[in-house]
Amino acid sequence: MDQTYQIAEAQAVPACTVVIFGASGDLARRKLIPALYNLRACGEGMRPHDFAILGFARRQIAVDRFHHQMRDAVARYSRLELDDACWGDFAARLDYLSGLDQPGGFERLRTRLEQLEANYRLPPNRIYYLSIPPEAINETVASLDQAGLIAKPGAQHFSRVVVEKPIGHDLESARQTNRAILEHFAESQIFRIDHYLGKETVQNLLVLRFANTIFERVWGARNVDHVQITVAESEGVGSRAMYYEPAGALRDMVQNHMLQLLALIAMEPPVSLEAEAILEAKLNLLRALRPVPPGQAATQVVRGRYAAGTTDGQQVHGYLQEEGIPKNSRTETFVALKAFIDNWRWAGVPFYLRTGKRMGARESLIHIQFKEVPRILFNRAGVLPANALTLRIQPDEGFSFGVLAKQPGLGVAIRPVRMNLHYQSEFHRPVPDAYERLLLDVMAGDHTLFVSASFVEQSWAFVQSILDSWASDYSIPLNEYPAGTMGPSAADQLIQADGRLWLSL
Repeated sequence: MDQTYQIAEAQAVPACTVVIFGASGDLARRKLIPALYNLRACGEGMRPHDFAILGFARRQIAVDRFHHQMRDAVARYSRLELDDACWGDFAARLDYLSGLDQPGGFERLRTRLEQLEANYRLPPNRIYYLSIPPEAINETVASLDQAGLIAKPGAQHFSRVVVEKPIGHDLESARQTNRAILEHFAESQIFRIDHYLGKETVQNLLVLRFANTIFERVWGARNVDHVQITVAESEGVGSRAMYYEPAGALRDMVQNHMLQLLALIAMEPPVSLEAEAILEAKLNLLRALRPVPPGQAATQVVRGRYAAGTTDGQQVHGYLQEEGIPKNSRTETFVALKAFIDNWRWAGVPFYLRTGKRMGARESLIHIQFKEVPRILFNRAGVLPANALTLRIQPDEGFSFGVLAKQPGLGVAIRPVRMNLHYQSEFHRPVPDAYERLLLDVMAGDHTLFVSASFVEQSWAFVQSILDSWASDYSIPLNEYPAGTMGPSAADQLIQADGRLWLSL
């Protein structure tokens, strides 16, 4: 009989009001409102005690119209089928207020919040989700404070702020943004969100590593040949050109998502499961990440940009032909790099990272490639495939371990086989959306799956030297690759120069 070991109970979630700044935007429509609907509707033990939602934005929208738009969004993007009774209960606590950019807007926000809390008998526990452009963060938190909407730490009721990536455009602006937020909120009140950390398979990295002796004993330079992290997207920039053009793949993916995955897969065991211990273990790993010297950016990092090609059997535009992209753009849509961690565990082990848009598959993977078997016994006649642990973050969440086995029959024939875990088929229960888990943690005040100010700045410090090299050395190429492929040939050459190949599902 299978046994489940309950290590920690779900935290109590107090009643609160979630204020979504920028509620008329794409993130609220596609992710936040569907996730909040799921939290209130699903019967999986995740339902918060009670909450209301107030959308706050610049755009003038009648509340009834806002409800209609959000109902359509839930029907389209929720992992649950829309239920009329559940939607009625949810919509009754969903309100909208315009005037985010108008004089007196924050005073009206305070009045509306007090009305909502009185109507639904909610305590003044407030979560401010800043789904707004990064350049608007500083002014927004200052306006909240000026309007008397921030309770100080230790008060009877809480105020918390959720900040979406990107935090800053470079190292200096990230420092400025962190300082600006900390002028009005304490660090314990700030939740810097990276939705990758809410994915079930990312959370499972801690369990896989530290609850299984077999892996921890071989986790390091003695047994691991190299590590690959791939985050590939099949879609292009779509409607995000205004955001993506000044950002690019290095800022959009490497600085946050990919360095988070690197930290989780390579960090030392934390002293406990407390949020502070896990955050410190990740930060220490990042501190050991070797910087890319300016003279090595051309050989250690590959940047690319997708050209016209074929995706899912359809012809698609190249990046320069996308709506809103200037013809003289130098923005990269692909990055591959080789990194090293200078500590005892990982000394000399290369970490290969690659990410891009309009690639041949949508997949987020971590490959732990172990060293080859010595050339004796079965390996004498030729090189046998080395063991590899593959962690599938998306799609088809799960992991597999590649081993060698004797094929049935006369004689000795060896075949690679995979031991597979598929989350859906193994656990027979739906996997919560990342935003559901993260929003629930904000309500509970749990920082475990969020990012500290120090981590943000340390990750910017790593990519800053690459950005500086690209800005100063125009000889570093921007390699084009056809849409529907796995990146430019220069990325293949990067890893092949070390006698290795990119791995895929």
